[in-house]
Amino acid sequence: MASNWPILSILIWLPILGGLAILTVGNQRAPLARVMALVISILVFVFSIFMLMAFDPSTAAMKFSELSPWIAAFNVNYHLGVDGFSVPLILLTTFFGVLVVIAGWEVIQERVQQYMAAFLIMEGLMVGVFSALDALLFYVFFEAMLIPMFLLIGMWGGPRRVYATIKFFLYTFLGSVFMLIGLIYLYIQSGTWSILEWQDFPLTLEVQKWLFLGFLAAFSVKIPMWPVHTWLPDAHVEAPTGGSVILAAIMLKIGGYGFIRFSLPITPDAAAALDWLIIALSLITVVYIGFVALVQEDMKKLIAYSSISHMGFVTLGLFIAFAIFQNSDGGEGAALGVEGAMVQMISHGFISGALFLCVGVLYDRLHSRMIVDYGGVAHTMPWFAAFAVLFFMANSGLPGTSGFVGEFMVILAAFQANFWYAFLASLTLILGAAYSLWLVKRVIFGPVGSKKVAKLEDINAREALVLGTLAVAVLLLGLWPEPLVNLMHASVDQLLAHIQQPKFTMAGN
Repeated sequence: MASNWPILSILIWLPILGGLAILTVGNQRAPLARVMALVISILVFVFSIFMLMAFDPSTAAMKFSELSPWIAAFNVNYHLGVDGFSVPLILLTTFFGVLVVIAGWEVIQERVQQYMAAFLIMEGLMVGVFSALDALLFYVFFEAMLIPMFLLIGMWGGPRRVYATIKFFLYTFLGSVFMLIGLIYLYIQSGTWSILEWQDFPLTLEVQKWLFLGFLAAFSVKIPMWPVHTWLPDAHVEAPTGGSVILAAIMLKIGGYGFIRFSLPITPDAAAALDWLIIALSLITVVYIGFVALVQEDMKKLIAYSSISHMGFVTLGLFIAFAIFQNSDGGEGAALGVEGAMVQMISHGFISGALFLCVGVLYDRLHSRMIVDYGGVAHTMPWFAAFAVLFFMANSGLPGTSGFVGEFMVILAAFQANFWYAFLASLTLILGAAYSLWLVKRVIFGPVGSKKVAKLEDINAREALVLGTLAVAVLLLGLWPEPLVNLMHASVDQLLAHIQQPKFTMAGN
């Protein structure tokens, strides 16, 4: 069915139009808004499954392409398509779309229709980012998704939500301005906004470097990388639980996807020349931010810094390929790094989303995120404790969980480039275990910390459904990553073959 229908347009516009429809529901009809949001999110997820079933992973060609004129005077098109990089991220987006609606079912009691509408609209915009093949269309989706997240933090956030929203917006918006300048330059030079055509457009090394830095400004903020990461902990702490989940599980992946879709194929020679910079920033992100996470007393801040540290593996895996090319013939080592980066993005989505949901469960009961206010939760919430320990162990990189697979693949690839890259990256296994297990010790185990903790009630059926679904996802990907790797293998091979040929600088270098 997906091969005959405009499946990508359905995945984009069904949640957006559904969200707008929910806005028409009055404040007095919150149950209807919840049901509408759940039905729409489930439909979107079902359509994404149809897309997956019809997707042919044996070739790297764009699938389900849609091309229509949009702004003909400037050669702007409504051009959509997906490959092995896009499909897993779209599935991750629609999967969390359902879970976030269920997670906020009872928690959100004020302006329910606006809350659900914001999530659905943001879901459609994020799918648009992952499927846009026209650069201006990509930029529109890329910027538009900031608006619902801005509203979610600003309207349902914590006491310092105004500060967090302004900081979040300024960092991400200012970073993307440099990307827009690069996109306009490419349009002026090539006469097209097509991302695929730009990949074959000849550029001098100097021009590539400037474009690469423009892309870096946008995507490094989005991931985020050190030193432009400081907006994320504030945004997480002040955001409602659902906002933190979507921010960590989906929105950060757009930075990694941007490197894959723009930086590597359009400016490959600049990426090769500046790979040392990205590798250095990635290793600083992994190690330094891991130490920062170790000293946090706020559970949400600890998980936020942990999230930043683990996302450092994404950029490390993507750019380690260039170092491998310099040391060998590329081959499987480079592919292992890129595939490891993609697996890490999906795994990080499952684990970070689950951890923020766990904090949300505790906060809903005790209205505190501070570690010192807890202790002995396992005595009063044994089912919750079982899920929380699993997710924190996965966050530590426990073999058999998804947290191990992506990082292990990237570390193996790093060994082929430089021993010290692998050594520094592997420190995350120690740091991750340190801050994760120390939190578990202080919050989950030990004697009951207070009378309030003694009165805590265990998770209900709705919470068990959400956490149980994520637990299955974490274990399934950890024990059987092959389907995900096979899904992207052809696209990875094509990308590596593309960037390994230094043909672009011939135009003027």
